[in-house]
Amino acid sequence: MPKKSDDTKARVLSAATQEFAAHGIAGARVDRIAALASANKNLLYVYFGNKERLFETVYDAAVAELLDAAPFDPRDLPGYAGALFDFYRAHPDLMRLTRWRGLEQPGAQPLPAAREATKAKLQALAAAQAEGIVDAGLPPHVLLTLVLTLASTWTDGSPEAGSPTDDPETVSIRRHAVVVAVGRLTRPPAARLSA
Repeated sequence: MPKKSDDTKARVLSAATQEFAAHGIAGARVDRIAALASANKNLLYVYFGNKERLFETVYDAAVAELLDAAPFDPRDLPGYAGALFDFYRAHPDLMRLTRWRGLEQPGAQPLPAAREATKAKLQALAAAQAEGIVDAGLPPHVLLTLVLTLASTWTDGSPEAGSPTDDPETVSIRRHAVVVAVGRLTRPPAARLSA
């Protein structure tokens, strides 16, 4: 049976995820986190020390979840982008956390797990390019950035991209656009001629 402190920590982390996603680090309020978690505000300091460490804990968990969001297969980058699109839609708070961190901690380095995952993806992409499976016209790091950016285009509500929506037809069109765009971006020239 889980300890009461574990339940409280889980509630605090869930509430903190929502609060940080909505307001960022500077705008988040410990009072609101405690109220949403039905927890004593002092416990937040006992468990996490301060608001910044609480954010780090929340962010670490978000990155771990993002890294496991979709299996990476350089032979099916359109499928990978589609799976990421689905994940980002289902977890908008996690995407907002990464954006807040970028805005409020611009010099922050990627977490070691994220660095390792990115390194592995780049190596797999380079190998797929060398085999002629993926277009080699762009360096792997540029190609990966474009795939990730396309997959997340409609997650931040930017006016240029259009608002996030739950309309099934719009979601389907957007997802299809991501998959098609990544396919065209990554397909080797020889495959384009035969398609």
